[in-house]
Amino acid sequence: MLTVTDLDLYYGDAQALDGVSIAVETGTTTAIVGANGAGKTSLIRTISGILKPAGGTIRFKDRDIAGLPSHVVCDLGIGQVAEGRQIFPSLTVRENLEMGAVIPRARAGARQTYQHVLALFPRLEERLGQAAGTLSGGEQQMLAIGRCLMGKPDLIMFDEPSLGLAPALVQELFRTIRRLADEGMTIILVEQNVAASLKLAQRAYVLENGRVVLSGTGEALLADPAVKQAYLGL
Repeated sequence: MLTVTDLDLYYGDAQALDGVSIAVETGTTTAIVGANGAGKTSLIRTISGILKPAGGTIRFKDRDIAGLPSHVVCDLGIGQVAEGRQIFPSLTVRENLEMGAVIPRARAGARQTYQHVLALFPRLEERLGQAAGTLSGGEQQMLAIGRCLMGKPDLIMFDEPSLGLAPALVQELFRTIRRLADEGMTIILVEQNVAASLKLAQRAYVLENGRVVLSGTGEALLADPAVKQAYLGL
């Protein structure tokens, strides 16, 4: 579904991504792991069109999308659950969800998608009229995922979804991601909880200093001594 080849990205003179290549197959979960500053979020933002690469290609469903505006990328079927949730705090839960369906691809099936989101997150249905900024951190993350789903994505990119959540809520979050995967959603998961993300992933890549230094199945990387020492404290 998605192929990134030899991707380069700069912030001024500083190179953030150096020849990064990844492949994401339809219906699979792909984990991107690495230390802070490794280039994980830069990769996600470049795929989504927020950042423009200096070189390389990004092909989504056989179309080159590198450098396209983010709203075009979104309407092609790539959704993003951003780090820090990025909900609209002054809008109600219902209004936030409606905002997710404003892109052309989502409008026709918005009512059906809305019911699916509320079935996935019953707590949101209880708070539809509540200002999103007054929700708990876990509820805001549910809303961020729900708003993304309202856009009818074929691929969802999660950027540090468990950041700032209590352990019990982290477990609930991963159950939700697993459920989406079981429903056939294609997922890219950037996550500080390396063990949990590798257990979910069929494919995984390790980034260091803007380069892919390891790749393989999630199971293989979970058992890799270098990964255990660097990211799992074992």
